Amino acid sequence: MILEHTINKGSQFLKKQNISSHELDAEIILSDIMGVTREFLIINNHVNISKKIIKEYDLAIKRRIKREPVAYITGKKEFWSEDFLVNYETLIPRPETELLIYKIVKFFKNKKINILDIGTGSGCILLSILKELNFSRGIGIDISPKAVLTAEANSKNLKLFYRSKFKVVDLDKFNIGKYDLIVSNPPYIPSRDIKNLSADIANYEPLIALDGGIDGLDLIKKVIYKSNHLLKRKGLLALEIGYNQYQRVSRILRCHGYTEMSKECDYNHNVRCIISTKVRFF
Repeated sequence: MILEHTINKGSQFLKKQNISSHELDAEIILSDIMGVTREFLIINNHVNISKKIIKEYDLAIKRRIKREPVAYITGKKEFWSEDFLVNYETLIPRPETELLIYKIVKFFKNKKINILDIGTGSGCILLSILKELNFSRGIGIDISPKAVLTAEANSKNLKLFYRSKFKVVDLDKFNIGKYDLIVSNPPYIPSRDIKNLSADIANYEPLIALDGGIDGLDLIKKVIYKSNHLLKRKGLLALEIGYNQYQRVSRILRCHGYTEMSKECDYNHNVRCIISTKVRFF
């Protein structure tokens, strides 16, 4: 079958299932199977495709029809201009998380710092920061062994293996080192709201990385409390938070002796990142 026809066929199948990104998804899936760029597909749209590739493509499209995210079908997601390996044990990196990284990199530019990433998942936050801060080192922790293996694989792919370490450990039991920066994108969705998430998220992404408890703040509170003991003086705590949580998280930070340095809004003007420093040590 001609390449252009193959993409159109896949796109139409997805469109009939009300998948709004049907054309983009069809192109990304086929380019991944063929091992080429999307640009190649556009330029060479009259190339014939083998039956083997069409069979793989049809299976992948069926997975997408069931609302499986494209990133899990291809096994990777672009973030901070790099491809990160992802799987069912890791959240799929989101564009809004890049806002947090942008702020951090700007603050620590040309500095040598020690970083802790709590709930590292694929390692995308820690590794993206290390990519920009050439003199720095960091450790990422997660309770999922498979997530940690994925983060280690990403660190090797990005040639950051010697400046990063990843450990399988519960935050409650982690007491190693002092850090100039603690960063976390913890679970922050209230338990009652999980059922309202899109099928792409609710049915495939790891619940443990989404569910933040009754008010969505369980893990955020734990990260703030634990950072009391792990953050250096004048160090920064950088948190990604959920919709409409800014006032409550700010209050918790103040109660624990932090002062806000910066905040960042997403494209809908919701505060999604808070960067604070410790001003009061107990």
